[in-house]
Parts: sequence; C-alpha cells; structure tokens
Amino acid sequence: MARITKKRKEALAKVEKNKLYSIEEASALLKEITYTKFDASVDLAVRLGVDPRKANQMVRGVVSLPHGTGKDMKVLALVTPDKEEEAKAAGADYVGLDEYLEKIKGGWTDVDVIVTMPAIMGKLGPLGRVLGPRGLMPNPKTGTVTMDVAKAVSEVKAGKIDFKVDKTGIVHAPIGKASFTADKLKDNAMELLTTLNKLKPTAAKGVYMKSIFMSSTMSPSIAVDPKFN
Repeated sequence: MARITKKRKEALAKVEKNKLYSIEEASALLKEITYTKFDASVDLAVRLGVDPRKANQMVRGVVSLPHGTGKDMKVLALVTPDKEEEAKAAGADYVGLDEYLEKIKGGWTDVDVIVTMPAIMGKLGPLGRVLGPRGLMPNPKTGTVTMDVAKAVSEVKAGKIDFKVDKTGIVHAPIGKASFTADKLKDNAMELLTTLNKLKPTAAKGVYMKSIFMSSTMSPSIAVDPKFN
C-alpha cells in the first residue's frame, strides 16, 4: 500500500469533505494545496448530464481563456506556400506541408494543435489514425480549418482551447497554471463553464451540470458547486 506523504496529508486536511466550494473559494484553496516543485497545470473536470453516444447530445466547442493556459502551445500550420509567411508571422512553430505530412505518416506528433486550410483537409484524411487518437485532427468547428490562418494561429497562442465531452460524459480542460493568481484561475474557470452552459444540447434532459471538480497536477480535487452562477 502506497504511503501518503506529509504534504499530501496536509493538502487533504485543507479540503472539507462533502463541501461544494464556490469557484472563487476553490481557486484560492487550490493554490494552498499545490505543493509541486514545478508549475503544475490546473484543470477542470465537468460531468454533464448528456449521452455522448447520441449525436444530438454531443458537446464540443472552443473557448478563449482570458488569461491563457500558461502553456506555450506548439502549433503546426499545414499550409500552401502563399500562406507560409502569414503563419510564421502569427507565431506558428512549424510551417509547411508535404514534409510535415511525411513526418506525421512516420509517427511524428510533437505539437499541441494543427491549423490548416480547407483545400488541404483531403490530404489529412489518410492520417486520421495517427492524428485522431491524439486529438490533433483539425476541425472547422474548432476554427483550425480556415483560410484565415494567421487569426487561427494567434488565437491558439493566446489561450484558445477546444474541448469535447468524453464517452463517460465528462469534459476535461486546462484552465491555467498553479502560478496564476486565484483571480485569474477564477476568471478562466468561469469562462469555460459559461461556454459549456451555452452549449447545452436541447435533447439533454434533467440536470445538465452534475458535478465540477478543480485540481492541479498531483493535488486533491476540490468539488465546485455546479450552480456556480
């Protein structure tokens, strides 16, 4: 049986069992119970009252976090030569086409987001087995398939993230880093939750937001009141 460390015990002692915290309270408490020596990621896990197996209850979207994610997102822009300078100027880490398609075929996926153009999607189809499981396949719904490549790259770099409910009905999304102030974590969490509320499928019945938990890497999770607004 694994031994609970002293700091883990201290963190657990600060989280009241069966209490539903406000977003403001949870954001402040999270900073108190995060003891990692590195800048831990902060995430929200939101359990929704939907059946993801039904197309009319799928929840997927994008949100621009007001304070970003705190992570330097690596962006690959798969574009035609006339769009290369535009993508580079916007901050894309990798820019090109055929050479990167070949690298991906070989298993290379060392990026966080891929931005491309509608005309190129046909070439990405055969790479679905590589990109799909990693969540890297560009999608018009998330703004990563567009003619305005510069805007798409800039938004990702500024903190735009996409999210999708998993097969168990849970949305997992990053909302920042432990080094963020409590107010910044609160703002980012509110932006994500407000966006999720707007995306409630009309076919979803009963309670939509069933539970919300906030946690950082290796910290205990904090239960947030689903009636957050």
